[in-house]
Amino acid sequence: MSTPETVVAPLTTQDAEALVRAARAAAEAAGVAAAISVLDAGGHPLAFRRDDRAVLIAGETSTRKAFTALQLDAPTADLVDAVQPGGAFHTLPTALDRPLLFIAGGVPVHRDGRLIGAIGVGGGAPEQDHEIATTAVATLG
Repeated sequence: MSTPETVVAPLTTQDAEALVRAARAAAEAAGVAAAISVLDAGGHPLAFRRDDRAVLIAGETSTRKAFTALQLDAPTADLVDAVQPGGAFHTLPTALDRPLLFIAGGVPVHRDGRLIGAIGVGGGAPEQDHEIATTAVATLG
């Protein structure tokens, strides 16, 4: 007899908007003009915000960082070495139709130990983007 699985609430639009607000506050505190993307567990956009002072490419990088963190269920900051020549994922950045981005700033979002989405931040230095994303995720209840 199998035991029933615990149902975990998905990432909602309300959650995604809360993540964007928290990331915006962290970015402002760090003096970073950032773009923030939040994806659900299926990789679909739930929320996006680009500071009008952020470089235009930050919108694309934030989304790709979130997608990468979601697909590999790991912060992109932890994956940078894996795509270097000789690394376990060396060919992965170009192996898929939808490109991954192995630059710090993408962080998976979990609820009760289950992957429910991801956030990506672009616009600052990679370490700043990672800190902004992790700060936002830490605020999600």
